[in-house]
Amino acid sequence: MRGRAIGFLGTAGAALFAAVVTVAAGPLAVANATTPLASHRAVYDLKLLRAYGKRGLQSVRGRILYDFSGNACEGYVLQFRQVSELDSGEGKVALSDLRASTWEDGAGKDFRFNSQNYVNDKMASSVDGRAERRDGKVAVALTKPKQATFDIETNVVFPTEHMRRIIEAARAGETILELPVYDGSENGERVYNTLTVIGREIEPNEAPPTDATAGQAALAGLKRWPVTISYFDRAAARGEQMPVYAISFQMYENGVSRALTLDYGDFAVSGEMSQLEMNPSRPCP
Repeated sequence: MRGRAIGFLGTAGAALFAAVVTVAAGPLAVANATTPLASHRAVYDLKLLRAYGKRGLQSVRGRILYDFSGNACEGYVLQFRQVSELDSGEGKVALSDLRASTWEDGAGKDFRFNSQNYVNDKMASSVDGRAERRDGKVAVALTKPKQATFDIETNVVFPTEHMRRIIEAARAGETILELPVYDGSENGERVYNTLTVIGREIEPNEAPPTDATAGQAALAGLKRWPVTISYFDRAAARGEQMPVYAISFQMYENGVSRALTLDYGDFAVSGEMSQLEMNPSRPCP
């Protein structure tokens, strides 16, 4: 999933979904442009899976709306919204509403992003900007939360390119993929190191799903893999680190993702796909 849930929940995927080989510093090797990514609109129902330590959550409920469309010629558009209600007990309930939209060109060279996060119906943060791969670097220009320009490592990938790389790695039988990722989250200034673990391929007729993917003709006969992506703060001290958060899901080879788990460290949330609409993708000329 190419998106990540962020806000007071912690940083996690518009993302969620909304990443083969380890990429070292140097020119970016763009993934195979023939990797098909399906245009689709999915809804995931969220609930608390487990809670750890001092967080003391009693319940979490919410919903993710994930609307992805486009092609390799015109670029890919993602409209993402996550609304989550966290109940800590004794009447302490917090409501988070994250709204994000992105556009990424098919070659992974240009990425535009815009997001707003509301907490209890009040805007807590807003990010708007663009990242372009040019002249041997990735140049970022922000207009929100403040005017800023800076360069980041040339070997970073953007979210859709990240997913394409994961699909290519899974098809090639790879099980580990490490990539730095820039998605414009937080204040637009953070780069994440990611570690993707790809599990054994699930055959089309193996463990048939019972969620909204069941009976979808567009998914019939497609391979899928269990995937876990862990995100690490690239700016943190080197050495052994705990991930800032991790996302697990089953990934179809056309980019549709089901059976989500969003692990924020002190609690984890599951996301069951309750609705799925497969939309036609306009082919490249």
